Amino acid sequence: MATAAQWIQGARPRTLPAAIAPVLIGTAAAYELQSFRPLNAILAAVVALLLQIGVNYANDYSDGIRGTDEDRVGPLRLVGSGAARPDHVKWAAFGAFGLAMIFGLILVVITQAWWLILVGIGCVLAAWGYTGGKNPYGYMGLGDLFVFVFFGLVATLGTTYTQAGQVSLPAVIGAIGTGLIATALLMANNVRDIPTDAAAGKRTLAVRLGDRHARESYVLMLAVAILLVVVLAPAKPWMLIVLLLIPACLMPAWLMVNGRKRKSLIPVLKQTGMINLGYSLLFSLGLILTHGF
Repeated sequence: MATAAQWIQGARPRTLPAAIAPVLIGTAAAYELQSFRPLNAILAAVVALLLQIGVNYANDYSDGIRGTDEDRVGPLRLVGSGAARPDHVKWAAFGAFGLAMIFGLILVVITQAWWLILVGIGCVLAAWGYTGGKNPYGYMGLGDLFVFVFFGLVATLGTTYTQAGQVSLPAVIGAIGTGLIATALLMANNVRDIPTDAAAGKRTLAVRLGDRHARESYVLMLAVAILLVVVLAPAKPWMLIVLLLIPACLMPAWLMVNGRKRKSLIPVLKQTGMINLGYSLLFSLGLILTHGF
């Protein structure tokens, strides 16, 4: 029987900034459009967090029953370690998805944007299909694309739309940026697991690219995400404040390129999560300063 602490660890708290970051950016973009809606922002954050927790438990369950986590290096896996029964972890995932759908439905009712129900269903199906089902797309190297789309574009632009009823160029740039950083986090995780994933038949993008190119892609994603704000600088000079994040990227980038031991890459997950949170805060601050308090 898993302890409460193990259930919390199994939810992978280090990945949660990836859920909060797009909501912050999307809300700041709505603020710039003079359409800040606090309740809508809170609901969007709750939905994003629940989906992230749900996908973490779902991955734990699906990888665990396939044996992918038997020789895992890194955070605790509930099923793979034997700390929790597989069916308990599966129902924890379903519970998180169910709550996410309830709060999402409340947000849809408030905004009257009924078509967002389809987006919500798509989010849940994508969350489960990453490693679940007969043909999980995470095992085919498509996980990175789906993370970029759902934890970048959908989460950010959806947050802006549910408050402003429209999206803007800053919202799009921010969505691309936070999506790339979230994808970089997944890449860091998958580079660490290349040996075990390859042995288990899990053909992640990191496995397909190979160790060297996968590591290089991590650095490239961080660089593009941060430098992309230059596009907004001519009209919004305050957006260059995001460049202050560059020093924070140097250590994880160095570890990704030079850390040969699998355990040496574990800190990169936390560092990348904090980079995403820092990116969202600085990006949002830039928009707020541009618009004025």
